[in-house]
Amino acid sequence: MKPELRHLRYLLAVAEHANFTRAAEDLRIAQPTLSQQVKQLEKALGVQLLDRTGRTVRLTDAGAAYVHYARRALQDLAAGERAVLDVQDLSRGHLRLAVTPTFTAYLIGPLVAGFYESHPGITLDVREMTQDRLEADLLDDRLDLGFAFRATHLAGIASTPLFTETLSLVVGPHHPRAGQGAPLPVAELHERHLALLSEDFATRRHIDEHFAAHHVRPRIAVEANSINALTEIVTRTPLATVLPDAITRDHAHLTPVPLTPPLPSRTVTLLRRESTYRSAATHAFAEQATQWVRSHGFTLD
Repeated sequence: MKPELRHLRYLLAVAEHANFTRAAEDLRIAQPTLSQQVKQLEKALGVQLLDRTGRTVRLTDAGAAYVHYARRALQDLAAGERAVLDVQDLSRGHLRLAVTPTFTAYLIGPLVAGFYESHPGITLDVREMTQDRLEADLLDDRLDLGFAFRATHLAGIASTPLFTETLSLVVGPHHPRAGQGAPLPVAELHERHLALLSEDFATRRHIDEHFAAHHVRPRIAVEANSINALTEIVTRTPLATVLPDAITRDHAHLTPVPLTPPLPSRTVTLLRRESTYRSAATHAFAEQATQWVRSHGFTLD
């Protein structure tokens, strides 16, 4: 007997759940059937793939080696199925996108709106997630494209620089510096009341590192895990925040105030998996994103 696709899927499910019962529930098959199918695979390969002696089921060394190729085979098969269904004239198709949180506030909306207007037959799945998870999902073929920051990316991730994001103090109409774009020394924020993103945001850690480097300790009056909440708070109170100044482009009531020394800028990149089929929709969205960035004055330093 030669291994079949169902054997690979069953083995990967057991490896993921480390438990036959939960894997069977996920696959919606009977647990004895799942166990029998995995044993068939082991017999066909002539090697034990799973260690069943402990409280949880573990991959043996041979199993770990085999799972690597089984996962890749299923990913390539799924990519092949998408290639068959892909229509080069973009009359239909599907695109899976992800963004890290700050881009939700100013980037993904215009890009999706423009793409939908040009290609209404393409369905879009847009998700917000951390950069670590975004890269992992690209490698696992759960995503086609992702917007994140340039970093030391995981092996197998290809990145295309798009533009440089700068962060500024952002104030609303009730702040003393409303409407004034003159730079502000970062030292003046010492003991000042601010509204900032919560500490689980990478952007917040970026801000805190800059303040610490310049011995500045503002008073955090409000923490929020939503950028939209922050912009609403800043609009309605005298509090200031620190956010990408691009967010103020679509909010006439918000003013970006550059800090001196400025916060280190970050390079925004478009990420994808290196070794995978790139659909016509993926190509089209990447090209449209690049053109939109250039046409709206975003620059790459």
